[in-house]
Amino acid sequence: MKLSLTPAAAERAVNVDLASSALRELNAALHKLTPDTNETYWRIANPAGRHAVAAGLDVPVTVEIDGPVGYYCAGMNKQASVIVNGNAGVGVAENMMSGFVHVKGDASQSAGATAHGGLLVIDGNASARCGISMKGVDIVVKGSVGHMSAFMAQAGTLTVLGDAGEALGDSLYEAKLFVRGSVAGLGADCVEKEMRDEHRTLLAAKLDAAGILGEVDISEFRRYGSARSLYHFHIDNVSSY
Repeated sequence: MKLSLTPAAAERAVNVDLASSALRELNAALHKLTPDTNETYWRIANPAGRHAVAAGLDVPVTVEIDGPVGYYCAGMNKQASVIVNGNAGVGVAENMMSGFVHVKGDASQSAGATAHGGLLVIDGNASARCGISMKGVDIVVKGSVGHMSAFMAQAGTLTVLGDAGEALGDSLYEAKLFVRGSVAGLGADCVEKEMRDEHRTLLAAKLDAAGILGEVDISEFRRYGSARSLYHFHIDNVSSY
C-alpha cells in the first residue's frame, strides 16, 4: 500500500516537534479529531523512541513519524495510516482494528499482537512473537521474523519474505502463514500445507496491498497452517499440550 498525498493535503500538514512538544498533547490532539477534519496529514519530528506515539486513533488521517518509536506505536489503531520512518519498539500496531501501519525499519517483539484487522507492513525484520494471537490482521514482513511468530494466531495472514525462527505458528488456529525463506522449526500443531491456487491468489492480494507484488515470485513461498489436532483435548495428543 503506497500512500499518496495531494499537494493541498501536504500544504495543510500539521507539524509537531516532540523535542519541544509533549507527547501527551500530541495524542490528545489526535484523539479530538473528527471524521470530517481537514487536518488529515500530521508529521511528527524527533520521536526519539517515545512510547505510544499515535496510539488509539479512530479517524482516517495519515500520521508520518520521522524517526524511531518505542513501545506500542499505533496501538489500537482504527482507520488511520501511520508511517514510521525508522525502527519500532515492542507491540507496534498492537490490537489494531483497521487502517494501515508501515514501519520502514525493523520492529521489536510482538508486532501486530492481538490485532483484529488492517494491514501492518514491516520493511525490515520483526523480532520474536510477531503476530502473537493475531485475530484478523494482515502482516507483511519483508525481512525475517523471530521465534514463536504467529503463536496462537487465530485469523488473518502473516507473510514473511525472509526466514522464520523456531516454533513458527505454535498452537495455531486458523491464521494463514506464508514464508519464502527457511523455517527453523514449527510449533505445536503447525504443519506445512499444500499451496493451492486459492492460496496463491490470497498471497498475491496481500503482496499487492503491501505494494510489492511485482518484486517477488509467489512460487517461492510455502504455506503453513493448523493441523487442527489441538482444538479439543484428546489423550493421544497430551504430549503436545
